[in-house]
Amino acid sequence: MEFCDECGSMMKADDGLWVCGSCGYEKPRGDAAEYVITEDQEASEIIESGGGSSGLPTTTAQCPNCDNDEAYWYMQQIRSADESETRFFVCTECEHKWREDDH
Repeated sequence: MEFCDECGSMMKADDGLWVCGSCGYEKPRGDAAEYVITEDQEASEIIESGGGSSGLPTTTAQCPNCDNDEAYWYMQQIRSADESETRFFVCTECEHKWREDDH
């Protein structure tokens, strides 16, 4: 992991350079053997529901897709630690996924 010398944001690898997504600062990546480049970690946030017994608790929640009134739910920290968690719902009928933020 590499951090920007200008603003401190995490930098991304791009064609032999480290590029800051916040301020645009660039610097050479150096020896490629020293770094491991990974893809976005978004896939780790996906929870597949297996039609029925998903292992997740259920609650009363109105599905915006099919108007079913029951959904599986889980909470996940997706912002900084001082922000509240985000509640995610999965419809028990159509498996539509949506989220609800605390504000």
